[in-house]
Amino acid sequence: MEEMQDQQAPKMSSVENEHEEFELSHTDKLVGVFSEPSATFGKISKFPAKTSDWVIPVLVLIVMFILSQFVLRTNPEIKREIKEKGMVAIQKNLDDAVAKGQMTRAQADEQLNRMEDTMDSTGAIQMIGLIVGTPIVVFITFFVISGFFMLVAKFGLKGTGTYKDVMVAYGLPYYIAAISVIVMTIAALAMSKLFTGVSVADFIGSDKTTLSGFLLGKLDVFSIWFYVVFGIGLAKMNKSSDTKKYIITVFAVWIIFGLLFHFLAKAVPFLAGFAG
Repeated sequence: MEEMQDQQAPKMSSVENEHEEFELSHTDKLVGVFSEPSATFGKISKFPAKTSDWVIPVLVLIVMFILSQFVLRTNPEIKREIKEKGMVAIQKNLDDAVAKGQMTRAQADEQLNRMEDTMDSTGAIQMIGLIVGTPIVVFITFFVISGFFMLVAKFGLKGTGTYKDVMVAYGLPYYIAAISVIVMTIAALAMSKLFTGVSVADFIGSDKTTLSGFLLGKLDVFSIWFYVVFGIGLAKMNKSSDTKKYIITVFAVWIIFGLLFHFLAKAVPFLAGFAG
């Protein structure tokens, strides 16, 4: 009788056992992104994508970036350089306005002096704007890029992943981006020089608005690492065994769109921030 009851008792399916045995914690995923991204994303792809797997790394990057800006602005040399770069941009806009006859040189000089005084007295306001604006910009950018790569994967590479799958593939490598922010901050403080990245262009002070500066700006170990891991993650989350195809696609998009915005920025200065 007992044997019959044992045979009739419900047993866990092999799938349930597999889920309990192999599903990774977020900490395991974090470590795996650095140590073995292919195996890590391969395991992640067997389960429904989790919001925490992209929200947490994005928030970590945002916090690291804001803290970095706070720290950098405590360095007098870097603070002065930030102000000088801002004044150069303002000067250029005013010069253009004078050349177009929109204002006189005297009016431009007066406005320039006023803007310089304003920059000296609004440091706290600028930091508040940074704290409020950074999360908005980062999340909007994240959603747009994730959506774009979902379309590329689905229609260009015949992938099977969902939008949320792509968000996880793109989000987890943000831990690499967070490390790059730390390295950038340390380098900036050590050299008392403003850095906007850790590329060859940043270290040698190359002008990124030139084509050579643009190309040197792409020679960034952390950016290359980020996009390799993203390509791997995108392939695995789309159930593809051809990882190389996804990595090549990711790099092609990165370079092509970078070049596109680089040349557009020359005609429309507002787009300069997207050229990197």
